[in-house]
Amino acid sequence: MADHVQSLARGLAVIRAFSAVSPALTLSDVARATGLTRAAARRLLLTLTDLGYVRNDGRLFSLTPRVLELGYAYLSSLSLPEVAAPHLERLAADVHESASVAVLDGEDVVYVARVATARIMRVTISIGTRFPAYCTSMGRVLLAALPAAALDAYLTRARLRPLTARTITQPPALHAELDLVRAQGWAIVDQELEEGLRSLAVPIRDRSGTTVAAVNVSTHASRMTLAQARRDLLPRLQATATHIEADLTPS
Repeated sequence: MADHVQSLARGLAVIRAFSAVSPALTLSDVARATGLTRAAARRLLLTLTDLGYVRNDGRLFSLTPRVLELGYAYLSSLSLPEVAAPHLERLAADVHESASVAVLDGEDVVYVARVATARIMRVTISIGTRFPAYCTSMGRVLLAALPAAALDAYLTRARLRPLTARTITQPPALHAELDLVRAQGWAIVDQELEEGLRSLAVPIRDRSGTTVAAVNVSTHASRMTLAQARRDLLPRLQATATHIEADLTPS
């Protein structure tokens, strides 16, 4: 496109290379993750360091809290986090498990609201945390809601890496799982993102019926079986989504 600013696109790609799983990266890591040459990646990292968005300890680069400014305008204009917060608090208190809301951004889910009751993952989850959509319950709810062409494009470009021995990594198998999620209206993921982690998610829809976000409850496998999760968590999760939708689209 004539108006496409390549340097800006590359700078944003460098920022997106960092994640909760990879919070600190070498120059080579960034070049590999973005597809840039080492020289180009170095220039962009040094520019971001000068601007205060990246820090460097001599070998490893990492993001600074200043990157939160980039998402502030979006989060502050989005009513979803404020609307969801009290409902998540009630849900978490009711089921004694952590509850979250996320939206789809490219190939990831991004957390926009969360109430944690206990830490059950190696990685601390906070607002702005990103995880691959294919192996998360909220991601599958959101992927299942995509138009067919958009879903096919996602399955073509996504890297389905095995994060655990249980992770679905074959596009046909993931497509079949998403068909099931779409048909039943909810997703359950059993230890595909991290060993011991089970999560259940349902969609949040706007007035037109379009899925705009997902809400989930996460638990440790030692505390609840899959059957118990479906029996005890799903009805409460669905009720929470209904209440959030009502507040998002008041009559």
